[in-house]
Amino acid sequence: MNQRSLAVVSAGLSQPSSTRLLADQISAAAVSRAAADGIQLTVTVIELRDLAHDIANHLLTGFPPAALKDAIETVEAADGLVAVTPIFTASYSGLFKSFFDVLDKDALADKPVVIAATAGTARHSLTLEHALRPLFAYLRAAVVPTAVFAASDDWGADSADGTLRSRIDRAAAELTREISRRDSVSVTDPFALTVNFEDLLKNP
Repeated sequence: MNQRSLAVVSAGLSQPSSTRLLADQISAAAVSRAAADGIQLTVTVIELRDLAHDIANHLLTGFPPAALKDAIETVEAADGLVAVTPIFTASYSGLFKSFFDVLDKDALADKPVVIAATAGTARHSLTLEHALRPLFAYLRAAVVPTAVFAASDDWGADSADGTLRSRIDRAAAELTREISRRDSVSVTDPFALTVNFEDLLKNP
């Protein structure tokens, strides 16, 4: 079976959080859809809440602590990304933005991405289009057409065939289709030797 990787970035601040719940539902739908297409999708979840201090330190010093470095490398190496944020003051959270600020400018280039958000009311749903989509377009990510928004009412009213479930399934299908169309991501170690060490000794 074709093996691919999916990074899931959740910027929820509480535990448990509706942001993490939405992230888990999207990734689960993606795994299920990928399996039907002959792809084994390995999921790694990154909780930004646990990296908040590391992100701030990186912004100040320019050097990521070990845990943040691992998270950054996970996102860079992933074949696809699910990015979910709570909505604060009509936009993505500061923690969410700060994480993507510390990524390399080419880290998301051509990477398939599902953008998603949670908020108390549906009136914040346009934030996906006026804030998140432009952010990832700037980062040159391949954002899938369907964005997923979940208001508080969606969790109580949603059912197996509800509108939130439909959006999740559609976004997951678009994501896995884009992942299957692309070659698996290969991250090159910039410090790796490209010439045999013995050959280097022969030619001083």
